[in-house]
Amino acid sequence: MSEMEKVILETERLYLREMNESDFDSLCRILQDEDAMYAYEGAFSDAEVREWLDRQLARYQKWNFGLWAVILKETDEMIGQCGLTMQPWRDEEVLEIGYLFERLFWHKGYASEAANACKKYAFDILKADEVCSIIRDTNIASQNVAIRNGMVMTDTWTKHYRGVDMPHYRYVVYR
Repeated sequence: MSEMEKVILETERLYLREMNESDFDSLCRILQDEDAMYAYEGAFSDAEVREWLDRQLARYQKWNFGLWAVILKETDEMIGQCGLTMQPWRDEEVLEIGYLFERLFWHKGYASEAANACKKYAFDILKADEVCSIIRDTNIASQNVAIRNGMVMTDTWTKHYRGVDMPHYRYVVYR
């Protein structure tokens, strides 16, 4: 990790830090993988990846948080993203823990490890009373991460995205 890359969170195996321009290729490996992106109805174009990265950079400016790069300590490579964002849910904005990992690193506990650190950050640093994860109904693996993070499914809402109606579940944990 270079001096410029400010570590936000550290877990046993991972660092979470703000993303920057040099993460574009790593983001493409995640966001342009059809299988990794099934909950989003398919892979992103280069322009959509650029928009995604720009949105995180804007979130850091506005909120001082967003989706962070997840760096595997062992290899110093970006293997995914996990962090906190403000998301629309029905008629309000809610604090959400989101996570999306490169498929090569699925089923190794990294998402749970990173999401748990983000939950602690939400409660200890942001002093949030609750934090949630909003997950597509078909995304069982992500639902399991939420459950392992102490969350309980509280309600459902259908989002309209890329021309498709997508039922979503909101999993919540309280401080």
